[in-house]
Amino acid sequence: MQFKSVIVILAICSLATAFYLPGVAPKEYIDGEIVPLKVNKLVSAKTQLPYPYYSLPFCQPPEIKDVAENLGEILLGDKIENSPYELEAGIPVACKVLCTVSASSDDMKAFEKRIKQDYRVNWILDNLPAATKKPLYDNDNEKTYSYEIGFPLGTVEGDTAYLNNHVTMKILYHTSPDFIGRRIVGFEVEPQSIKHSDYDSSNPTSVPETCFRPSKWQAVSESNPSDIVFTYTVDWEYNHVKWSSRWDIYLSMTDTQIHWFSIVNSLLILIFLSGMVAMIIMRTLHADFRRYREMESQEEAQEETGWKLVHGDVFRPPPYRMLLSVLIGSGVQVLTMTIITLIFALLGFLSPANRGGLMTAVVVLFLLMALFSGYFSARMYKTFKGTEWKQNAILTAALLPTAIFCIFFVLNIVLGMEKSSGYVHFAILLGILALWFGVSIPLALFGSYLGFKKPAPENPVRTNQIPRQIPEQVWYMKSSITILMGGILPFGAVFIELFFILTSIWQHQFYYMFGFLFIVFVILVITCAEITIVMCYFQLCSEDYHWWWRSYLTSGASSLYMFLYAIFYFFTKLEITSLASSLLYLGYTTIMTLIFFVLTGCIGFYSCYYFVRKIYGIIKVD
Repeated sequence: MQFKSVIVILAICSLATAFYLPGVAPKEYIDGEIVPLKVNKLVSAKTQLPYPYYSLPFCQPPEIKDVAENLGEILLGDKIENSPYELEAGIPVACKVLCTVSASSDDMKAFEKRIKQDYRVNWILDNLPAATKKPLYDNDNEKTYSYEIGFPLGTVEGDTAYLNNHVTMKILYHTSPDFIGRRIVGFEVEPQSIKHSDYDSSNPTSVPETCFRPSKWQAVSESNPSDIVFTYTVDWEYNHVKWSSRWDIYLSMTDTQIHWFSIVNSLLILIFLSGMVAMIIMRTLHADFRRYREMESQEEAQEETGWKLVHGDVFRPPPYRMLLSVLIGSGVQVLTMTIITLIFALLGFLSPANRGGLMTAVVVLFLLMALFSGYFSARMYKTFKGTEWKQNAILTAALLPTAIFCIFFVLNIVLGMEKSSGYVHFAILLGILALWFGVSIPLALFGSYLGFKKPAPENPVRTNQIPRQIPEQVWYMKSSITILMGGILPFGAVFIELFFILTSIWQHQFYYMFGFLFIVFVILVITCAEITIVMCYFQLCSEDYHWWWRSYLTSGASSLYMFLYAIFYFFTKLEITSLASSLLYLGYTTIMTLIFFVLTGCIGFYSCYYFVRKIYGIIKVD
């Protein structure tokens, strides 16, 4: 009992800490103490190719040191390093020269290219990302602000690119009698392009006059190599925001109404489907059972109820039962991973403050949930009267991970050819493979052993030796039509939230609306279950007993619409033009589609499986 109380208290505490990983402590800076500023990758929504900060000729510290990164940061292409900026707590800097770079033609060309590709610079101060302040106006024309992560590398006017070589850093801090020092609660950066005048470089306190009275912008052009003077200004400003709430403005939702519209839209679909299921169960099935009990002879009953006619074939093992059981197991693996990830996210463990935490959790949980994939795949394969349990165990452990790894490996080669920071080194890939072979595969094999050791569930009706002939189906009951129709509603329940997920991935924004996502996920699960039950019932009433594969594909077809929507998003919302960037988008979209396919397919299959067992368990057949 005490243990349960501790768990509840910890959960409440994690919710109270808002957007922070429980256990992360605030850092107080005494006046004059060095506040390290770290640099991260350069990103662009146009290319989707992250690059290290020092891939461009910026000012560098005497020794560049990499900051230790977790697996999620590595996979996301983060490249966190130290910087030459000297920031002291509480001490403002009016204007200070960081360094002068003698930019060659190649350096100018590199700056110009990245600026025209809309690259943004990412800095980190006390675990807060640098952000630019963006004004917003509501319906009453009242002005509010939101943050855009990072700041632009430069601007383009006409055909000329201008480099932002001056930055004004506003560091917001909070003080309280409860602690000594300053806690950083905000990091705003305002970039500026200034063509600096000459200054006395031998005097450390000398600064260009143009710092205070800028007249020209710093143009960068391959045909005009020159010296670039980098300068910065630092302002310290008190703010009433407490440390525990400092991420709120980064994660502020300016489109809450759209999310609620998404929920209402999904609920309407859910209510419609629930009504259909209720009608089938409460009216049609009950009427069937009532008529069945009133019939004096079995022949009369068979003439009345179409779904009952196929009782001797409805549990006949499907074709390609090995593949179906493997896909079912993979779906259970993804389903359990998704549920646990959402729970951790709702409890605050996967906040943006824990950089890379979400991706790390997804990878680790996917590896660990292989235990469930092996177990459920083996159980279903044994239900299908399969005997090659070793082959089933190996395929379950390898099929989906191999497909994902192969796609990722090809994309990683593309990233390597582009010299992107998203490139995962071979040693890291070997480490991931070691986790797969050392953790995931043994767990899948152990799960398969447990699944085959347990006796298969007994079917409620016997299967005839000779298969029944299926009558000619009307065109709208053919498998291709029903599968495509069945996938529309589950996709319709999630497509608005899918837009925000795609935007956060490809527009480099934070996604932390896990409360909305959890509600949409629950609606998706129920929608997949209900649409599959409805389509399965209609199929059985048409005396077509080949429901095993169709139940999986009916809800799984929503992944096809997801893929098509992602392609639509590519052409309408993104400005990607290069082949490498297009391949990256297509590859990662394919991975997401595969995962969504096995997830929704598994939900639909088990819903239909338990529905069929239930209705045929009620009737009595000799």
